[in-house]
Formats: sequence, structure tokens, C-alpha cells
Amino acid sequence: MATSQNEFKIQKTDQEWKESLTPEQFQVLRKHGTERPHTSPLNKEYGEGTYVCAACGTPVFTSTTKFDSGTGWPSFYQPIEEGIDTTVDRSFFMTRVEVHCKNCGGHLGHVFNDGPAPTGKRYCINGVSLKFDQQ
Repeated sequence: MATSQNEFKIQKTDQEWKESLTPEQFQVLRKHGTERPHTSPLNKEYGEGTYVCAACGTPVFTSTTKFDSGTGWPSFYQPIEEGIDTTVDRSFFMTRVEVHCKNCGGHLGHVFNDGPAPTGKRYCINGVSLKFDQQ
């Protein structure tokens, strides 16, 4: 688990991030925001390909691990391990496991223990934090 923004390979100032991201992407990826459910077109994307971090292009999930969780956010049961890291998130009076990009630290979403086999995990990811590279 990463513990500090200083541990990430890609380092930018807030201003640099603002110049390369949309306002919504900046709010989610850099300020740990959450997009409204059912607003991302990626929630209904089921083509073959790879989901990458919208901030830096790091591959984080594959289409073969995507499933419809009914939550309104793109959900996956397994990440590309070299692409993500996790930290404990104690915001909003609860403890959750935050998922972020291993290379830039961008906030992707959270992981829960109510997903399908084979992992039992549900990586609930903000669509705005992803880009889809279709094969």
C-alpha cells in the first residue's frame, strides 16, 4: 500500500494536472471526488480492450474482468496488479479501501468484498478516471 503522493513515479503540480484533465477528472483523480452514478458511458462499455488511468495512461483493468454490478459505476473483479495500489480511506465516517493508479496516484475508486468469483472483489471505479483502449 502506498502512503504518500511522493511515492509515485509521475509527479505534477495541481496546476499541471488542471491543464491536462477536465474539471471533473481533476476533481475525481486528484481531489478524491466521486462522479454521479449512471453518468459514465464506460459503465455500459463491454467491448474488448484495456481500461487505462485517464491521468497518465497506465493500464489498470482489462475488459475480461468487467461486470455489471448494478451500482452505476464501472466494476471489475480483478485489476492489472502492476497498475493499481490501495490505501485505507477513512473519509465520511467509514473505513474503505481506496484504489489509485500506481504510477500517478490518481484516485480511481474503491474496492469492496461483495464481487463475483473468482476473487469476490468489486473494484467500483469512477468512469471519468478511466479511458478505454479498444482492441
